Amino acid sequence: MADGLCSFTKDIFVIKVPKKSPLVLRMIVLVFAMVCGVYICSICLKQISTHSKAGYLHVQVIQKPCPEPQIEPWEIPYVHYPKPKTYSRAECACNPVRYFAILSMQRSGSGWFETLLNNHTNISSNGEIFSVKVRRSNTSTIGETLDKIYRLDWLSSASKNECTAAVGLKWMLNQGLMQHHADIVEYFNTRGVSVIFLFRRNLLRRMISVLANSYDRDVKLLNGTHKSHVHSPHEAEILANYKPIINATLLIPNLKQVEETTAKALEYFKSTRHIILYYEDVVKNHTKLIDVQHFLKVPLRELKSRQVKIHKGSLSSQIKNWDDVQKTLKGTHFENFLHSDYRK
Repeated sequence: MADGLCSFTKDIFVIKVPKKSPLVLRMIVLVFAMVCGVYICSICLKQISTHSKAGYLHVQVIQKPCPEPQIEPWEIPYVHYPKPKTYSRAECACNPVRYFAILSMQRSGSGWFETLLNNHTNISSNGEIFSVKVRRSNTSTIGETLDKIYRLDWLSSASKNECTAAVGLKWMLNQGLMQHHADIVEYFNTRGVSVIFLFRRNLLRRMISVLANSYDRDVKLLNGTHKSHVHSPHEAEILANYKPIINATLLIPNLKQVEETTAKALEYFKSTRHIILYYEDVVKNHTKLIDVQHFLKVPLRELKSRQVKIHKGSLSSQIKNWDDVQKTLKGTHFENFLHSDYRK
């Protein structure tokens, strides 16, 4: 009886596994391994992607602050570290820059003066930017243009390198300057812009230059080309051959108008940091150029210009109706214009 029970139990628990083909088993193992491999790779890729994004989003470039310049406290508003949008100042990023504007009138020697400044390695004066009317159409366009200049993003023939130490422009009084003077003064004082006034003492000589330049603009004496400034004595001689006729009736009113405009400009911009120069003084006394370099806080250099003066000598040889002009100005406070002379 017991032997029968044991035999029955063995029959219950002993199950014979049917034989399967080895090829099928291998295929099953291979598929399983491939699925596991794909899964593991997908997990790894997701982790790598997550770490890359996190690293990209959180990495910050810490720019080392520029050292404090060794200057007087009053100078601090006039020292700048511009950051151009179009390029990097690289190793010059901590080189301080001064902002300036040359305020003048046409035919007052500002073109010649600007070439002297641009002869300095570290000065960039960008010319009459506001001779283009659209740039001075309103205070917004004026501000945007000035921002671009002082940000060192204004590219011109005067642009230097990343280590420019003083940057500015030449601005004529009749180019929106007087019209928007209040807003411009506020801009200059807020942004720390220094002003260089450049005028002529002898307004009669300036008038001759204005009339001669206007004549050449129409006639174009130099082989059909108008030139406001020349670089050879021969060209200067050709232009100087023209002798204008001055309207004696309007002479004194015109001279008074120029005087009044100059006085207004000095009054409007008196709250700015400024220096006042006269063309005749710069011509006769080159220490004035040293004063300008001290004013802009740039290293002293000998400044030169290739421009050649057009009108030289006595006024009697430059005005066609000299007798009328002489008679008109005698006895007035403009009489000294008839005799004052200088050399260049």
